[in-house]
Amino acid sequence: MPEKNSFVISIKKYWKLLGPGLITGASDDDPSGIATYSQAGAKFGTKLLWTAIFTYPLMAALQEMCARIGLVTGHGLTGTIKRYYSKTILYLILLISFPSITLNVGADIAGMGAVGNLIVPQIPAFVFSIFFTGLLMLSFIFFSYRKIATILKWLCIVLFSYILIPFLISTDWITVLKSAFIPKFENNAEYFMALVGILGTTISPYLFFWQTSMEVEEIQEKKVIVDKQIIDDMQVDVKAGIAFSNIVFFFMILTTGTVLFNAGIHNINTVEEAAQALKPLAGNMAYVLFAIGVIGTGLLAIPVLAGALSYMLAETFDWEEGLNKKFHEAKGFYITMIISLLLGLLMHFVGISPIKALIYTAVLYGITAPVLIALILHICNNKKIMGNFTNNLFQNIFGILSLLLMTAAAVALIYFTLK
Repeated sequence: MPEKNSFVISIKKYWKLLGPGLITGASDDDPSGIATYSQAGAKFGTKLLWTAIFTYPLMAALQEMCARIGLVTGHGLTGTIKRYYSKTILYLILLISFPSITLNVGADIAGMGAVGNLIVPQIPAFVFSIFFTGLLMLSFIFFSYRKIATILKWLCIVLFSYILIPFLISTDWITVLKSAFIPKFENNAEYFMALVGILGTTISPYLFFWQTSMEVEEIQEKKVIVDKQIIDDMQVDVKAGIAFSNIVFFFMILTTGTVLFNAGIHNINTVEEAAQALKPLAGNMAYVLFAIGVIGTGLLAIPVLAGALSYMLAETFDWEEGLNKKFHEAKGFYITMIISLLLGLLMHFVGISPIKALIYTAVLYGITAPVLIALILHICNNKKIMGNFTNNLFQNIFGILSLLLMTAAAVALIYFTLK
């Protein structure tokens, strides 16, 4: 009995350590990400499973750097760039980030609405989209930072639905293990476009801004002094969050790569198409789990997207900011979140399809990611900014690998888009 109690206490202690890192990691698997992973699985089966393992150390290194910047400087990424770098760089990043994040929000809202309509066909998709948008707006305005952080943290559990699906269907686990650890390449544009799409979805610039600012909020909320223990706790949180994110993305590709690919369904454009295709092949349980997962991830990811944008604008223009402030204390911050949601919702009514929005988003993210990674690396190696908490050798190695990879991905994405 004492052993059981100590195990429970250890689990509770570990759960308390998890916060911004877990939320950031889980929000990476948003409805638009699910669409990308579903497309990759349907088109190439399990051949791209290795990307979930390969991208883990790169993503974990980048998010750890962002979190460390927030803890050490007490400012978000935008605020740090504003203080130490050219205003031109800052405004260019902002100029590209605003439309890309807004389009991402719109694609996620549309995906949630479409899947809601699949579950309850009597209610039109746009009604669901309006409902989810309104629900998110109200939660921003009326809930405290601690309440929002707790809700987002528990929403991460929804992502377990994707981990369960392969165990409800017939899965060749030997093939899965081979695909996970032995990369297989195809020498064609479609394969490399899928690979670039996965990289762009996984290493998304908005996560850099959110992670940094959330760490600042955590420190302000807890009123603690940053020391080595705080840094160590943050690293546990970030590594766990990114691991969780990549496990879920692994199982998304596995589900669609096993069920849809083997059934000869190779062209999936949206999350609702993926859900509909799963229903007759994998059964109602898998279908419902997939659909619920889309809605849950949307509710988790959209606040992160809109919040990242709000932090960026607030720090650029010196507005009061933070989810720990009430609406009347940080009007510009909250109004930015509301506007980004309304603009995203507006996509339903102006004829921009979610697929086009995802393509535009991927291109814009592809342009900004290498620039931001280079800045993050420079900041984390600058003793004037980071003091004793600069990068070690391994952090620099993974950071540089990420920079080279995302630069190559950006060039490939632009090439294939314009081709």
